[in-house]
Amino acid sequence: MRFKKNTYKSGLFAEWLARMYLRLHGYSILENRYVTGRYTGRAEIDIIARQRNTIVFIEVKNRPDAETGIRAITHTQHERLRRAGVAYLARKHWTGDARFDIIIVTGLKIRWFKNAV
Repeated sequence: MRFKKNTYKSGLFAEWLARMYLRLHGYSILENRYVTGRYTGRAEIDIIARQRNTIVFIEVKNRPDAETGIRAITHTQHERLRRAGVAYLARKHWTGDARFDIIIVTGLKIRWFKNAV
């Protein structure tokens, strides 16, 4: 897959910014750009974080506004993320809580949507 250099770099910066934001809010980063394998549709979870007894799977979008970022996550992507999250939890034998969030980065502004997927 080919990426425009600026788009790819801005995506990496958005993920870095999201990780710093999560750390400031008391989350530990467990995985970054976690890629699943068989039976999950080869999904990539941008960030897997933990706070107390909750693991959070986070999709990061770098868009001009929050509405565009939310619309960028299709139903197919929702399903892939869910399968990937379930596979991760099973692999880790996790018995705590879990949720799926979206972080939209617009410039240096961050919008965090909890339980969004």
